[in-house]
Amino acid sequence: MGEQQKEHVESATETFVAHRNLLFTVAYEMLGSAADAEDVLQETWLRWTTVDLDAVRDRRAYLVRITTRQALTHMRTLGRRKESYVGPWLPEPLLTAPDVAEDVELADSVSMAMLLVMETLTPTERAVFVLREVFDLDYDEIAAAVDKTPAAVRQIAHRARNHVAARRPRGATSAAQTRSALEAFQRAIETGDLQSLFDLLAPDVVMLGDGGGIRRAFPEPVVGVAAVRDVLSFGLGRLRGQATFELVQVNANPALLVHADSEVSVVTMHVEDGRVAGLYLVRNPEKLSRVDQETAMSR
Repeated sequence: MGEQQKEHVESATETFVAHRNLLFTVAYEMLGSAADAEDVLQETWLRWTTVDLDAVRDRRAYLVRITTRQALTHMRTLGRRKESYVGPWLPEPLLTAPDVAEDVELADSVSMAMLLVMETLTPTERAVFVLREVFDLDYDEIAAAVDKTPAAVRQIAHRARNHVAARRPRGATSAAQTRSALEAFQRAIETGDLQSLFDLLAPDVVMLGDGGGIRRAFPEPVVGVAAVRDVLSFGLGRLRGQATFELVQVNANPALLVHADSEVSVVTMHVEDGRVAGLYLVRNPEKLSRVDQETAMSR
């Protein structure tokens, strides 16, 4: 490698490393999969090393543009995988550091509940929503990333914003309320007193279990307090005396790691005004490689 090429690679590497956490967060919010986000970053890096850096005015914006385009390509492949997925599909949970939770907007955008809402957007809508609402990029930058005109991006952003607003979690919530609900979940298993947990369920609570066809989980969403009570009454009793628990931060929100029979599960909740509106259990081992060490994220 010549001296000039070596300097180019060193400069490209320095810039890429400086923005890596941001690029990972962009890709993850678009894909809901850390494994796919890492693939996107690898492809971004390979393309970035071929760019004439002297001609790039804003390196951060250029890297976000490459990452977005690669993520859009991956979304098509991921969409086909989801079509053949066994049971409900949940985003890949990430163990996150306290600083991610301190950024309220970032914490909201990577929560399980919000990622599930973003799943209902088209790929381009999701990209525009993430870049505009989460990362506050201007319309010209987003237009370059998604290969649309700024005027078209404004329309897409408006449509995506309305779509998310109609579906996003309602009501106020807090980390303390979520921790209390998770502790009630833990006590229900440890003591067999399920009523304290049932008292926290919202009438229209939705429970999703992602086993990916590898671990036992619910084959369909469980909807409504009566149905969720029935499923929990059967399932939680089997864990009594076998499970150990760890309260952690997953996707910048309180969560439980449940260890039982040499297996780990992640339990997250969405709490609205003190009631559990969403209960999410990830059991697919292919999605649990990021719960034993923190994943760095940033805006």
